Amino acid sequence: MNVAATQCLPGVSAGVYGEADFEAIRALVHREAGIVLPPGKAMLVYSRLAPLVRKTASDTFARYIDKLRSDNAERHRAICALTTNHTFFYREAHHFEHFEQHVRGPLIDRLEMGEPVRIWSAGCSSGEEIWSLLMTMLGPDLSTGRKIAARDLVVLASDLANHALDTAKAARYPADTLDPVPARLRDPWVNVSGDMAAIGRDLTNMVRFRELNLLGEWPMKRKFDVIFCRNVMIYFDQPTKERLVERFAQQLLPGGHLYIGHSERVSGRASHMLEPVGNTIYCRVGS
Repeated sequence: MNVAATQCLPGVSAGVYGEADFEAIRALVHREAGIVLPPGKAMLVYSRLAPLVRKTASDTFARYIDKLRSDNAERHRAICALTTNHTFFYREAHHFEHFEQHVRGPLIDRLEMGEPVRIWSAGCSSGEEIWSLLMTMLGPDLSTGRKIAARDLVVLASDLANHALDTAKAARYPADTLDPVPARLRDPWVNVSGDMAAIGRDLTNMVRFRELNLLGEWPMKRKFDVIFCRNVMIYFDQPTKERLVERFAQQLLPGGHLYIGHSERVSGRASHMLEPVGNTIYCRVGS
């Protein structure tokens, strides 16, 4: 047992949770979800998994880890507990501004010609991203926006964490959290009552929510016009990032757009398929 490793966990018995337990959880989470837990995250792992250890009457983390190896449902609960779901409305505003100015118009033209349009929020977390995007897509005019929504426009929002998806599906948030969204886009599509805001049915009826591990199989049959995957890959190692971005590129139609987080970059084989067209914005080239 590394004594230094236990000093960051005051009051926790080494017999309940130790360095070997942390390393076993690190390996499991990386294998199952691609998430890299740095050595300094021992306390975070303890605080998020301790309630599950108690709930399953496992007594020690070692026994809980044994359970994770054989119980798929419990393993999923543990991984969900370790995911980070921090996000907010209209995050990285330049992405939505680019979408409104350069992508929205051509997509509407295609919809009006009877062509399908497909949008994916990959790692949608608690929903703020997809609602921000759809407010931007439908625009400031209620009547025009409803005509857009009635076309062959399908929106997928996926996440690994079911608790985050539950929040996204409920589509209710403290009203002041929507302040970053421009009022002209927010007001037609959001119902405010007191200090709470509910995303309107025009938007919620458009979205198909799916629990999806990005490292696993993707069941989608059609390719996408737009994929948002922002501030998800920061938790992955470089090989995992490169494989994921390559898969996103393959899942985009030619001319389709990929939006990634401000600290993320396209590298590896995907570099030959994606052309930068803005700050962390890429366009699919070729066929």
